Amino acid sequence: MSRQQPAAALDQGAVSPAMSPAMSSATISGRAETREELSRSTYDLLVIGGGILGTSVTWMAAQAGLRVAMVDAGDFAGATSSASSKLVHGGLRYLQTGNVKLVAENHRERRALAGEIAPHLVKPLTFVVPVYRGGPHGAAKLGAGVFLYSALSVFGDGLGRVISPQQALAKVPALRGEGLRAAAVYGDHQMNDSRVAVMTVRAAVDAGAVVLNHAEVVGLRKSGPSGTGTVSGADLRDRLDGTEFGVNARLVLNATGPWVDHLRRMEDPGAAPSIRLSKGAHLVMRRHEPWKAALTIPIDKYRVSFAIPWEDHLLLGTTDEAYEGDPADVRATDADLSQILDEAGHGVRDTQLRREDITYAFAGLRVLPGGPGGVSSAKRETVLTRGAGGMLSVAGGKWTTYRHIGKVVLDALAHLPGRPLGDDLADILPAVPLPGLASPEAVALRLWTDREPGTRMDPLVARHLASHYGSIAFDLARLIRDEPSLGERIHPDGPDIWAQAVYARDREWAVTADDVLRRRTTLTVRGLDTPEVRARVQSLLATG
Repeated sequence: MSRQQPAAALDQGAVSPAMSPAMSSATISGRAETREELSRSTYDLLVIGGGILGTSVTWMAAQAGLRVAMVDAGDFAGATSSASSKLVHGGLRYLQTGNVKLVAENHRERRALAGEIAPHLVKPLTFVVPVYRGGPHGAAKLGAGVFLYSALSVFGDGLGRVISPQQALAKVPALRGEGLRAAAVYGDHQMNDSRVAVMTVRAAVDAGAVVLNHAEVVGLRKSGPSGTGTVSGADLRDRLDGTEFGVNARLVLNATGPWVDHLRRMEDPGAAPSIRLSKGAHLVMRRHEPWKAALTIPIDKYRVSFAIPWEDHLLLGTTDEAYEGDPADVRATDADLSQILDEAGHGVRDTQLRREDITYAFAGLRVLPGGPGGVSSAKRETVLTRGAGGMLSVAGGKWTTYRHIGKVVLDALAHLPGRPLGDDLADILPAVPLPGLASPEAVALRLWTDREPGTRMDPLVARHLASHYGSIAFDLARLIRDEPSLGERIHPDGPDIWAQAVYARDREWAVTADDVLRRRTTLTVRGLDTPEVRARVQSLLATG
């Protein structure tokens, strides 16, 4: 299973200088220019960490007119932020605990992402909740729950209701039929988290931010003669070539996710722990037949398991268990796979759950508030702390509300003592869409039917590009027009093409094979990142 359980890419990076990939002269030059730009200026805000929270705050701060820099020790969204359940959702299970306000807030952000911010990246998806004889929930209770859920979304995804076993099986042919009494149905959305992250970084850069991935913080800069005063920047090391440099800033935001307390201890060695971690594992499987809906499978009174059609495959998960090890060592273990397959088996037929059909498995770490009790019952809320040196640390959050959380954090920064960033910055931010805003269907149709020499492409590839890039797919089409070989598939069994790898290298900060294969394309999750493919991608990264 080693090929199917690769190490999760980590926010703190998995590439040391000794393991640096061969980089093209253009890449070396570009990173050197970025390091020089970071070194010669004093920024209003330095964001350390390029996951959900870091990218969102950087985007919001740049929109608000701040001079902002963002660095990450690994790739952008390289750890937990690309190890999510790929959902943009209101949180049906929060109704179980009576948190109606939170569900309504989640729905508002979900509607904004799907309607104004990223409709080219966020897609509607129907969910079916099977009701089995002897199961933890009855049809009447689930029917009331999904009706309330849809009402809180202003019925934007249709009416939550109860359907018959036959109707449920028509939507999900792989649904286990034995003992099925009914099913509840409701609407939510899904996305490719890595692509949303890259587009958010691009939006931040378009707004004026300066960013660099694979740049590790090795120390914090502090004002005062003895270096014991206010945090005023960071010393960094480029993990790709070992170059050391520094960044000065009026404020520093620690958004390093599972490593948030590690950076807090750089500021204050005596800092008490502020968070705890929960591991969530998922696996990706080949799908044997089309699914018209996803499954939300009740495991007990509170827990559910998901079976979600995603990237032409099936995404299963997730687990929720306390994690106390090194965040760099988080893995999807064989025990995790067994648990996920067993829980999926509550609602999915065994023929769809064969281990030989697993193409990829991954794990991420949820960052939860510190405190007593089990992690599964811990509140999923954002943790904000300010250290002795003035550094603000933020942890927690999820993709559905990432834009809103970015505004909240920016507002907190604006109201620190002395108002170093001005007043109410978050209140003036408009709803700015992510780059590529367009109808994926219209983009795919134009790519497919364009009769300009060298630009017409296979319908499957056209749909894939349109749903992962929006109108930016036309930039890829222009690359193919200039070099037709870039229209070839990287692997014959997947829709990703070589133009994506070139675009990732030249326009999306990809410098390692994992950057391209796992987070800029879908080759890794499909199990198509063979040694030959990796070698060819690495060769591509070394040219240009």
